Amino acid sequence: MATASFHIDPASFLHQALNWSKGFEVVCLFQSNEFQNQYSEIQSLLAIGAKDELTANVGRAFSEIEEFKSRYPHQWIPGFLSYDLKNELEDISTNHPNPLQFPDAYFFIPELLIKFSNDQVEIECEGSPEAIFETIQSFKIPDNSNSYTGHLRARMSKEAYFHAFEQMISHIKRGDIYEANLCQEFYDDAAALNNLEDLYERLNEISPTPFSCFFKWKNKYILSASPERFLAKRGSTVISQPIKGTAARGKTEEEDEILRHNLANNPKEISENVMIVDLVRNDLTRTAIPGTVEVTEKLGVYTFKHVHQMISTISCQVDSRVKATDLIKNTFPAGSMTGAPKLSAMKLCDRYEHSRRGIYSGAIGYFGPNGDFDFNVVIRTLLYNADNQFLSFHTGSAITIDATAEHEYAECLTKASAILRALDSFIK
Repeated sequence: MATASFHIDPASFLHQALNWSKGFEVVCLFQSNEFQNQYSEIQSLLAIGAKDELTANVGRAFSEIEEFKSRYPHQWIPGFLSYDLKNELEDISTNHPNPLQFPDAYFFIPELLIKFSNDQVEIECEGSPEAIFETIQSFKIPDNSNSYTGHLRARMSKEAYFHAFEQMISHIKRGDIYEANLCQEFYDDAAALNNLEDLYERLNEISPTPFSCFFKWKNKYILSASPERFLAKRGSTVISQPIKGTAARGKTEEEDEILRHNLANNPKEISENVMIVDLVRNDLTRTAIPGTVEVTEKLGVYTFKHVHQMISTISCQVDSRVKATDLIKNTFPAGSMTGAPKLSAMKLCDRYEHSRRGIYSGAIGYFGPNGDFDFNVVIRTLLYNADNQFLSFHTGSAITIDATAEHEYAECLTKASAILRALDSFIK
């Protein structure tokens, strides 16, 4: 692979490159939106085209991923994992329909990689990086108007959500679980939607997050504004950063600070976070070097463009002989999206939710050429199948014994707000 760097405004070149990529069947863009910390590895990375690819479904998916990965030990390998892979890891099943029709896992070896930094782009490809640069820079973006025609509906009415909520509370009182992440779907089964690349850019403008992602697989699209890291590996350190605790932003600085303070001191939100921290610690012990699992940040409150979030960081050390796929298997799916105990919570969510989660609650990320990896939790994410015009997104919230149905339902709507605003901007 040849590599060359070019000094140019990264933002404008990214817009140009993403539109140019429409001619390819496989495209993946990761953006950190300037949220940088000690675990950050990339600012923005655009992978275009597939030299080789793996499509896998529940059965031997993790084994197949490991086999595929082992053939390309020093390359970038982007991909996604569906929440339904839980059915491979545990004795559970999902019977809800699958209108989005994504595979349960997909990874690919890019034909072309573009890395974006503060003042330059780096192009890596088998041909001439200079030729690719010139082609993208001179590409004329078609003047196609953005549009969305259709009608969003809630899969669960408010009354149905309240009923499911009460069922979860009854299971908590019986001791079956002590927390569950109950989710609901908003969908449109006749969504005429074009310019998905533009819609992603609009969503990223409304809600810039550290684990933002655009993923195109054939005629299926993932537009993610995820703020949450599921799992990352940096050398011998493995990191998970579950989010539990959400508050809306205020209309004034004073109101905003009050809401932030209230989140940081809310007993219910704190207990949610602590429960999931304990779950993640337990998951990590399955592959960690004994005695190395630690909570390196507890109950940190972080501010994003339209919400405040409570985030904790749990890390551990791992032996270099442990396979990356085993690290992921032993923690998948993210505990913040299940509840605790994990298996019981997943079974109950399948029983009381009215739709298949699919990609939602799964993970999108990459295996890097240096042995590191990074995967987000698929939340705040719009999914679209252009072949059958099915559009979907889910939102959820954690239910504990102290929860109220009205508050949790309102939290679901708060989490939907950025996607709804992005779609509204496409309605003519």
